[in-house]
Amino acid sequence: MELSERKIKILNIAVEEFIKDSAPITSGSVKDRTSLEVSTATLRAELNALEAMGFLKQLHTSGGRIPTAQGYRFYVENLLKNIKATNAELEDVRKLIENRTQSLTDIVAGIAKIISKATNYPTVVLVNGIENLILQEFKIIPLLGDKCMVLIGTNYGYITNTMDIVATAQNCQDASNYLTKYFKGETMGFMMENIKDLKKGMNGEIEAFQQVVDNIVLGLSKINKQKLLNVQAENVVDLVDNEKLEEAKKVLKTLNDEEELIEVLDNDDSEISAVVADDNGQKCSVVKAPIIVGGNKLASIGVFGPQKMDYMGIASALKVVIDELNKEKGE
Repeated sequence: MELSERKIKILNIAVEEFIKDSAPITSGSVKDRTSLEVSTATLRAELNALEAMGFLKQLHTSGGRIPTAQGYRFYVENLLKNIKATNAELEDVRKLIENRTQSLTDIVAGIAKIISKATNYPTVVLVNGIENLILQEFKIIPLLGDKCMVLIGTNYGYITNTMDIVATAQNCQDASNYLTKYFKGETMGFMMENIKDLKKGMNGEIEAFQQVVDNIVLGLSKINKQKLLNVQAENVVDLVDNEKLEEAKKVLKTLNDEEELIEVLDNDDSEISAVVADDNGQKCSVVKAPIIVGGNKLASIGVFGPQKMDYMGIASALKVVIDELNKEKGE
């Protein structure tokens, strides 16, 4: 639906002011908050038109207007077209990136915590592209009993797994060197697709540690299908005013539903996007963004909240953090 530049400006003011202080917008308040050189009567007519078009609604006949779900959607879609990073406390992000010795699970949790702290909204990170991780090294360590610890170094930290492998320390070392030699710099997905063909021509070289490699391939095929989910929801109680407690409950319900979180975040979005909650409150709003590695998506980050949430602040914070992560980790 096409809106004039003036209507867009008035709608933006209405949404931003309602997010800021929960105050319905009136023609007088628009006049006070904008440089538009028009009369109050003209502004009142514009508000009436926006209401008729479904972008605003009036709670009381004599009261001001507040945004509808359609109004929020229009605001968010226009906001995200030219979103710019305006601020960020990036020191924690940089420290997280520079610490290559952390596990992937810890790094995912760290990213979620940083964004949750920056936005003051619950944040979820879903790693749904493990096959796009760039391999750097393998370390296979024999443990007590018939088990080995496998540490896979990637450009996003270590993946660790304990596997049922009977092998000598030398076989583990040889297998580590072999896998590092042939797959360093390649993606996890590339290794899974090509290791069987490579094994056919290398039987003499890997015969002594064949079982180690076979078990690792089996274990990695399971890891490759995993979706790592981390939820940071300590600040859910700060989401809404007391009279909007039901909205907070709906957000919390979504955060406790793993299948719904995966459904919301497991997509092919390549830019920051947003979904606005319906008027009937059946779902919560989410602003989400991808983490890109080597041109492929590794993970999705979602910031969840009620319909009336700080979309601009959240999108700006996500823009800063995502740009930093993509810049540092991209190939």
